[in-house]
Amino acid sequence: MSLPSHRPALLVIDMQHDMLPIMHRPAETIGVIAALRSRARAAGVPVVTVQQGGAGPVVPELVPSSDESTVTKSTADAFLRTELDAALRGLGVTELLVTGFATENCVETTARQALSRGYDLVLVADGHTTSVRPPTTDFAPADLSIAHHNEIYRHLDFPDRHIRVTPAAEIDFSAFSAP
Repeated sequence: MSLPSHRPALLVIDMQHDMLPIMHRPAETIGVIAALRSRARAAGVPVVTVQQGGAGPVVPELVPSSDESTVTKSTADAFLRTELDAALRGLGVTELLVTGFATENCVETTARQALSRGYDLVLVADGHTTSVRPPTTDFAPADLSIAHHNEIYRHLDFPDRHIRVTPAAEIDFSAFSAP
């Protein structure tokens, strides 16, 4: 059986137990990703879980199944010095649906690297989150930071890449149903 010329994979970045105390709206983000993950698996779309080394186990709602790929990273870039690219290419993946923590760090860095490595990209608009903010900080408020990154990706131009920002509920896996 040949793989389709367009093959998505769901990427779940750093949704780990030790990150929960510093995550903005963790329950909502976990719920969105868990529902999307369930739909992806039902359609035969690969799910790849990326874990930051030393940040504890993946949250229970998103623990990878034995047939899913997992990658452990040591930097914000999930591609740097990991097997992520090889795993995705081995699965025939051409498009990444990016979710996880933290919006302006690991999600952003990995998304840009995916584009540089030739993958099309879907930033799941409600499937990524950032860190909580102290009352006085130079960081943008968490919800504004998430919205800001979604807007950047709506207007990002990258040669020969297709980029979308889509809420999880609007992602349609039906064209990629398992055989």
